[in-house]
Amino acid sequence: MPFASALRVLIVDDQLTSRLLIRGGLQELGVLDIEMAADGEQAFKIMMAKPAHLVISDFNMPKMDGIAFLRAIRNYEPTKKSAFILLTGRGDKELIERAKQNGANNVLAKPFTIPVLKAQIEGVVGRLK
Repeated sequence: MPFASALRVLIVDDQLTSRLLIRGGLQELGVLDIEMAADGEQAFKIMMAKPAHLVISDFNMPKMDGIAFLRAIRNYEPTKKSAFILLTGRGDKELIERAKQNGANNVLAKPFTIPVLKAQIEGVVGRLK
């Protein structure tokens, strides 16, 4: 059984179109267990109920941005080891450094291609197939 089909992923983005595009890319890569949330608060509730192996979260969101969500994940014992990829439309060095300091495994600039998404995921969790 390919690793991708056993991977549980949570996509967090306030833009429905972005969530659906990422989900489609993950499905292309063989990931089937995918949950989605529109903001960090909703995502953290999901993570408390059923932690994901990998979180792919946008940075710029209402209520709780991606860095605040990342900090919440890292400070909650059952989720602190979940892999975390931060998405950003602005790839400035200060944001990337903040993400790394707070425990992000990778930072992915939008827009991105499926091969780039795959490489980012494999860089964190290992080969998908």
